[in-house]
Amino acid sequence: MRIAIIGGTGVYDPKFLENPEEIKVSTPYGEVKLLKGIYQGEEVGFLARHGSGHTVPPHRINYKANMWALKSLGVERILSTTAVGSLKLNLAPGDLVILDQFIDFTKGRIHTFYDGDDDKVVHIDFTTPYCPELRSILYETSKELGIKVHPFGTYICTEGPRFETPAEIKMYSFFGDVVGMTKVPEVVLARELEMCYASVSIVTNYAAGISQAPLTYSEVLEVMAQNIEKVRKLFAMVIPRIPKERRCTCKDALKEYRDKGVL
Repeated sequence: MRIAIIGGTGVYDPKFLENPEEIKVSTPYGEVKLLKGIYQGEEVGFLARHGSGHTVPPHRINYKANMWALKSLGVERILSTTAVGSLKLNLAPGDLVILDQFIDFTKGRIHTFYDGDDDKVVHIDFTTPYCPELRSILYETSKELGIKVHPFGTYICTEGPRFETPAEIKMYSFFGDVVGMTKVPEVVLARELEMCYASVSIVTNYAAGISQAPLTYSEVLEVMAQNIEKVRKLFAMVIPRIPKERRCTCKDALKEYRDKGVL
């Protein structure tokens, strides 16, 4: 299983997998449940970030277990989705954004597999947080499908589970394009395990203070339901286009430390 999909809010089933089967993976950080199925002759994994019934809030997701489980199954490439609020008027509800950067405003999450307990200190380069090879395939495919996609976007990650205040959004809008609660540490942990990671954000609303009405979770789910088919169609066409051989630098994130005998 070299490819996996991580579904965010409102994405609990990829729909296009044949013979889906739930499996459980034991990791040093806990047990992970996910689906595996077949798409165009290839085994693909699917993990619902919040659980199949959206029972896990963003600040309590077991990110380390999720990423470790995918790596242990042989996954090299991860396509993920996330629901986001827009910080810019030109990013309207229903638009898709292929993220290329993030800024982390979380407060209480464990962000690394290398916490120094085993005397191993590792610093990963994050000049390109999201896999450029996967991002290019996603963008070129979206153009072929006629799906409106913004090719770049900086994601502001907040702790949650509450929505942000208008004052926070005013500050975030100087730094980023969209705001959500789940990209960090997921993207960081994927890189530490040398897995390629790309994300398509679905804009579900204008953020607090930009929107003229109070934010509701129902609004998020409604817009997701209206637009998730675009993402399913995009991922279904992207998967067979992902080359077997990785030509990006994601696979070599730990090379310096291996060469030095640290790992």
